[in-house]
Amino acid sequence: MVYAITNPATGIVEQTFDSLTPEQIDAAVDAAHTAYLSWKDTPIAERAAVLQRVADIYRERAAELGAIIAREMGKPIRQATGEASFVGDIYEYYAVHGPALIADEDMHPMSGGAAIVRSAPIGALLGIMPWNYPYYQVARFAAPNILLGNTILLKHASNCPQSALVQEEIFREAGLPEGVYVNIFAESRHIAGIIEDPRVQGVSLTGSEKAGMAVAEVAGRALKKYVLELGGSDPFIVLDDVNLEATVDAAVSGRMSNAGQACTAAKRFIVVDSVYDRFVEMFAQKLQAYVPGDPQSPDTRFGPLSSVGAVEELVEQVQDAVAKGATLVTGGHRIGDTGAFMEATLLTDVTPGMRAYSEELFGPVAVAYRVADADAAVALANDNELGLSSAVFAADLAAAHDVADRLEAGMVYINENTDSHVDLPFGGIKRSGVGRELGRFGLEEFVNKKLIRTAPTA
Repeated sequence: MVYAITNPATGIVEQTFDSLTPEQIDAAVDAAHTAYLSWKDTPIAERAAVLQRVADIYRERAAELGAIIAREMGKPIRQATGEASFVGDIYEYYAVHGPALIADEDMHPMSGGAAIVRSAPIGALLGIMPWNYPYYQVARFAAPNILLGNTILLKHASNCPQSALVQEEIFREAGLPEGVYVNIFAESRHIAGIIEDPRVQGVSLTGSEKAGMAVAEVAGRALKKYVLELGGSDPFIVLDDVNLEATVDAAVSGRMSNAGQACTAAKRFIVVDSVYDRFVEMFAQKLQAYVPGDPQSPDTRFGPLSSVGAVEELVEQVQDAVAKGATLVTGGHRIGDTGAFMEATLLTDVTPGMRAYSEELFGPVAVAYRVADADAAVALANDNELGLSSAVFAADLAAAHDVADRLEAGMVYINENTDSHVDLPFGGIKRSGVGRELGRFGLEEFVNKKLIRTAPTA
């Protein structure tokens, strides 16, 4: 594995970085373990104060940080800068609210005496993070665990080396002690050894199903705790035509943000029959207005995909569907022959047996389905091995909540796109992963809920 910046707007490899040797990886693990022995005993107010300084730095350096990931993975600069600012909110949330969320809990035992449950750290943790949200994905793992007193070994995506390094730099600038957060440019072949190392107590991965299965297998054999946030093929269900213009606007923005490269992006648009034709017509028109551009330009809202390989994979999925009878309403092709640009795309008439029916479409490709009613919408939405998030749009809130209750997903948003909130849980079910992040739930994964019991007095 080569850690390299390959500018997706040009296809040019601009900078490469050396991977760590086994000896360097061992030293990094030892540094994280050694730091844990003192960090766990650092007063929580001091740990929170460091996180607050981290939050402040992300906001101060948001423009610089945004430019880095626009170059590395093609995110339009306005979205990239917004990501950096939102990351500041995550660190601040745990700095301000975290201490109270992990305060001792008095159990009031029925048998008399006293008992408390104390939230104690467990040790050094490995984080394996993806390229599509280079700062955000790290923050939602690192922030709660650093507050708890755990330490972090962070293996970032191979195409995001500069953003990986700058995050470690920010922690140092904020005063985090050496070894509490360690960036490691590790190759995939070394990951199993890190997980199995007795100095490492858990692993969190955000990535593909294949990677998740590999990590879970190793962690299971080693009896290590793991959290997995994997793919999504998220349904966007439309039950009526009330305020259809706003619903279509939400559908397009939900599909096209970050060039559609989000696990929680709306991907399957399931629309009741009475609304379907107008929805598809309006949706296609609005998609056609999305023309990809230079991610460093403040006017660009749709940039390149992360790599030419990502474009080629999407085009193959579209071509497979069309060859088997799907209708290509708009788009479907790569743009140019240098950068990783692709047309915004809409497919209809997709059926089982097509790759686009069952696979995650990780990019600017939407699929619209016509259904008879809410029951049919739920059945189609649930006919998928993934279960991350979903959205339901309807004027009748009772009907929307009924659908939400029946959806097999970790998250359901009503009359808005799936989003990320610092105080709300994030995670899925089925093959979309295990565990939760953000809010108080992010503090409840890699933690020892230690019972301390005092016997009744005689």
